[in-house]
Amino acid sequence: MKRSIKSDAVAGWIKEQIEGGRWSLGTKIPSQRVLAEELSVNRSTVVAALEQLKTDGIIQGIMGKGTIVANNTWSLLASLPSDNQRASQAAHSGIIDLSRGELAEDVFPENYLNDVLGRLTGKINTLGYEERAGYEPLREAIASYMSRQGTPVSPSSILVVSGAMQGFQLIASGLLEQGSSILLEEPSYLYSIHTFQSLGMTLKGIPMDHEGLLPNSLQSVWASGQKGALYTIPCFHNPTGVLMSEARRKEILSYCSANRLPIIEDDIYRDLWLDTPPPPSLKSQDSAGNVLYIGSLSKTLSPGLRIGWIAGSDSVIERLAGVKMQADYGTSSLSQRVAAEWLGEGLYEHHLEYVRKELKKRRQAASASLERHLSDLAEWTIPDGGFFIWLRLNQNISLKELYTEALNEGILFHPGSIYTEGSSRAIRLSFGYASPGQFEEGVKRMRKWIIALSK
Repeated sequence: MKRSIKSDAVAGWIKEQIEGGRWSLGTKIPSQRVLAEELSVNRSTVVAALEQLKTDGIIQGIMGKGTIVANNTWSLLASLPSDNQRASQAAHSGIIDLSRGELAEDVFPENYLNDVLGRLTGKINTLGYEERAGYEPLREAIASYMSRQGTPVSPSSILVVSGAMQGFQLIASGLLEQGSSILLEEPSYLYSIHTFQSLGMTLKGIPMDHEGLLPNSLQSVWASGQKGALYTIPCFHNPTGVLMSEARRKEILSYCSANRLPIIEDDIYRDLWLDTPPPPSLKSQDSAGNVLYIGSLSKTLSPGLRIGWIAGSDSVIERLAGVKMQADYGTSSLSQRVAAEWLGEGLYEHHLEYVRKELKKRRQAASASLERHLSDLAEWTIPDGGFFIWLRLNQNISLKELYTEALNEGILFHPGSIYTEGSSRAIRLSFGYASPGQFEEGVKRMRKWIIALSK
């Protein structure tokens, strides 16, 4: 059944694919028929949306090639609403965002950033380019913080990057060969971006259970001597929220070390534990230099700072630092100084205590909302940390239609299909960004749509 979604909503969805890097410059976009089926809309709606994007100069029809992404910079940016416009639209249209993978501002202490910026007054004499690996006091602060958390590293083994995403890009372009295989949990966040695929690499999904990815399945797809790496999110996995057990970590680390399978440990959610601290990181148990560790302040402090880091052996960090210098000459000096102030003065740990307390309230409210409205229609596990809930529907309904119905009424969520190569009857909900009241309203409406689509 086709839904009465407007063409500007379809155009907006296409812009999101381009802005998020899923459709890069020159990519051939799906046909009108495929888009209409994907979004469960009339073909005429897709045609109108494509014409709008052609007028904006974002896509272009080329004889013999189809319709391609023609501009992902100025024309795209000019057509996207500004932050103020987005806020205004959300306020007036009542948008409930259950998809966003970040924390809301009201989760953080009041004036928390202003306080730190005030501490820097009079301390900054210059903002020139930093050392290749990053601002030395920040690398020292990161190394000290990781060591306090049980992962001893030295400042020389740290590379400061502009967010975890740049870390992936540097590893993919600087260390991995074209044609490599990236093994990963399925579902996984990595399926939703094209960092590795754009460089000619393939993704191979490994099934999971409640303790993390399954070692036996890992062994069945990897042979020593292959080109590639294992990418894993062991703490509060995105999108499922699963926390990998300590026993499973040891088993996977042992297998990878014995079979020369390098590991990329994405640990950006580690600090968002809500009940008890998670098991030691894979990196903390790695004596052979087999693990590259990625950390970030984007999920716990501020995504706008764009501060992340890679921890690895000194020689690997030196190689990646050279690749980064060619790309951007270094991460923002001001952002690095702000981050160093947070980590170096012990403010970060105090900040996390407040954030965990507030996030725990939201988790409790989200759990209660799901029990009230969806307990007979879906299954889920409340995570021990992070802010994602992986909802598995009992009914065999069209998630495309559910997504479209929700989009029409201003409810945003992520369908499970973007996190896997196969089909999915799951959706990812975030309780970190929407208020408890918005979360309640969102799942309440979702119940209505699920029942309607089941008939």
